[in-house]
Amino acid sequence: MIIRQVRLRWRQIDAGKFCSLLFSRVKNYVIAMTTFWIASTSVLVKGELGEHAVRVSNGIIDKISTKEEAVQSGEEVRDYGDLTILPGIVDSHVHANEPGRVDWEGFNSATRAAAAGGVTTIVDMPLNSIPLTVTVEALHEKVKAMEGKLWVDVGLLGGVIPGNEKEISPMIDAGVLGFKCFMCNSGIDEFPPVNEKQITIAMQEIAKKEHPVVYMFHAEADSVLNNARQTTPLASFKFYSSFLATRPQSAEDQAIQTVVALCNSTGVRSHIVHLSSASSLDTVKMARESGVRISAETTYHYLYFCSEDIPDGNTLFKCCPPIRSKSNRDALWEAVKEGTITQVCSDHSPCTIDLKKVEEGDFDKAWGGIASLQLGLPCVWTRAREHGVSISHLSRVMSEQTAKLVSIDDKKGTIEVGKHADFVVWNPEAKFVVDPEFLFMKNKISPYNGEELYGQVKATYVRGNLIFDAEKGGFTSDEPQGVWVRPSHLEK
Repeated sequence: MIIRQVRLRWRQIDAGKFCSLLFSRVKNYVIAMTTFWIASTSVLVKGELGEHAVRVSNGIIDKISTKEEAVQSGEEVRDYGDLTILPGIVDSHVHANEPGRVDWEGFNSATRAAAAGGVTTIVDMPLNSIPLTVTVEALHEKVKAMEGKLWVDVGLLGGVIPGNEKEISPMIDAGVLGFKCFMCNSGIDEFPPVNEKQITIAMQEIAKKEHPVVYMFHAEADSVLNNARQTTPLASFKFYSSFLATRPQSAEDQAIQTVVALCNSTGVRSHIVHLSSASSLDTVKMARESGVRISAETTYHYLYFCSEDIPDGNTLFKCCPPIRSKSNRDALWEAVKEGTITQVCSDHSPCTIDLKKVEEGDFDKAWGGIASLQLGLPCVWTRAREHGVSISHLSRVMSEQTAKLVSIDDKKGTIEVGKHADFVVWNPEAKFVVDPEFLFMKNKISPYNGEELYGQVKATYVRGNLIFDAEKGGFTSDEPQGVWVRPSHLEK
């Protein structure tokens, strides 16, 4: 790496205004104000990889030019040779589980794992923290719990449950980036499912706002799941095929049809989280083509694994909706390629090892969730290579479109002048085997352990701060640099 010249100055900024709604006392943060260039022969700009130098000033991209101009400027140039520089990953579906369930994860370990994986922004779900983020008071508690623990930037979602519709407007005013609800049992008693009437009421509350946010759905129909469960013998739950039979594609298909209808009637921007059923893709595609404001994501594990390869009794693979067949996985990849699926994210949902019931091998009793926050770029890229998906398209669905989903694309998701200097530097050709000791998440249990993946993350920048540098042994500071991300109109 070539170092030309360093300009470094420090200032203190009053961050009290930034979250005055939530804090009565003023908090001061010290921020390094630097100017430098980051350069490579392979920088993603305007959807194309090419030789560029990007000037960063005080955490913001302020110029995109050539390496020659960068060198001639006399300023510091961080030249990464032929490594690939992408906008930082924006993972819009993460369960950090704090406050309340920090033995499952927590903001410190979750955001360290994110940084090591090239993720520069995560969006935390309203569950499984205690309290659940279903009131503005609970949102306040979560913001306080984040203080001093964020290694990357974090946005927050609120939850919709029966009877909390009056909390929706205050949570939007406080800075949530969207809402999530369940149409089936969530696994958490305090986060029950909502019915069509309750969904409509929530949509009406969102639609009233000057700055409406996205409404996200765990879309599986409760009635279909209950019927499927009744026909599956309890004694057979060590077989993955039995578990799969309890979460049929028809449960997703029916629920997604319901969401499309409600979205069409209210006009509220709606989103299907972790879509796993390829038979729902035509419903989403036709709705979008007819003007319905609906979008859908899929996850790393649905694009990487398939049911045929899951050993019976290996409950590390349990998630809901479930991992389905190879043909289903191939159809999901086609939907990613042609644009029906617009976002790809982790649904990072860790827990303690005892809750996975590994020794029992019982898919019915095991907690459903897969931990993958640190591994998104390499595991998705490994399969993308097999399906003819380009690096630029991966960045579109893992950074640009995920930022757009939660309305932070004015500052995140692409390398453009005026946006945050969030970068991941990586080697797409380097291979490695996933070693639990390499993982920064708190509970290092994952079905990816032992997998050989393409694409090693070399460095991660968050708003111009070099947070993670593999060549220097990992994290570059003992002080977290992340902040709470809210919609821009609330940060002014």
